Amino acid sequence: MGFVKVIKNKAYFKRFQTKFRRRREGKTDYYARKRLVAQYKNRYSSPRYRFAVRFTNSKVICQIIFAELDGDKVICQAMSTELKRYGLTVGLKNYSAAYCTGLLCARRLLQQFGLDEMYQGNEADGTYHTVKYAGRTLYVEDLDWESERRPFRANLDVGIKATRNGARVFAAMKGAVDGGMDIPHGVKCFPGYDKEDKALDADELRSRIFGEHVADYMRKLKDEGEDEKYTLQFGEYEKAGVEADDLEELYESVHEKIRADPSFISDNYSKPASVKGNKKKISLSQRKGRIAQKKAWKEWRDNQGDEEAM
Repeated sequence: MGFVKVIKNKAYFKRFQTKFRRRREGKTDYYARKRLVAQYKNRYSSPRYRFAVRFTNSKVICQIIFAELDGDKVICQAMSTELKRYGLTVGLKNYSAAYCTGLLCARRLLQQFGLDEMYQGNEADGTYHTVKYAGRTLYVEDLDWESERRPFRANLDVGIKATRNGARVFAAMKGAVDGGMDIPHGVKCFPGYDKEDKALDADELRSRIFGEHVADYMRKLKDEGEDEKYTLQFGEYEKAGVEADDLEELYESVHEKIRADPSFISDNYSKPASVKGNKKKISLSQRKGRIAQKKAWKEWRDNQGDEEAM
């Protein structure tokens, strides 16, 4: 038998360095995170903002985050479940809903910093807007830079999602850019980009933003008589009374309502006290009063038992 060298010996395990917990769990790409978070030292303590997009089984979450030594800080957030307030109750994690969520997050953030009137953003027409200023490429409309405040810049944080052409994370980014945020990006990530011509078809991107691909599939199932498959796929649409021809008008109204009022409204008031996650804390005097009541009741119960025994 030939010589076999043992690679993972005692010396190997002495030098072995355990990966970070979130790396072991496959939740954080620290190679990408370092490049998103690290700041130039001559910028002093100015934070680098990240536009983070995450997808769950039922919703889209968009957040504006910056990193500090004690952890990440979220300064603004929007979820696709909030779109119910604007009239969109179904399809809360598709391409169009991701665009609406990104638009809501951007308008809410700019309202929070008093930039919403200055940066109105662009219409949802699928076009690509850039402005050259002082050797930099900006992704917002041109303003008078001597008197106006600079745009809010953030970098896209996709997490561990695959960045393929037409991915939904880029729909949320496009919504945030159209909402007035300055997020560096190119046109290769959008549906409608032609590799041979190296150009973007704005009409195809606009049709995705307004859910035309969903409407086409709904019509296809209807025409082929696939009623069971249609009910399985679009049962919630049927309950909400949303047809294929209603989607474009629906998304247009959602965009208008988001721009009119992007402020956050909590829905905890509509839930019963038993469902709410966080119960209101009682004061020290209230706790002492409850203890006194319990002691008095116990004393009365014991006295009642003694009288019955006599």
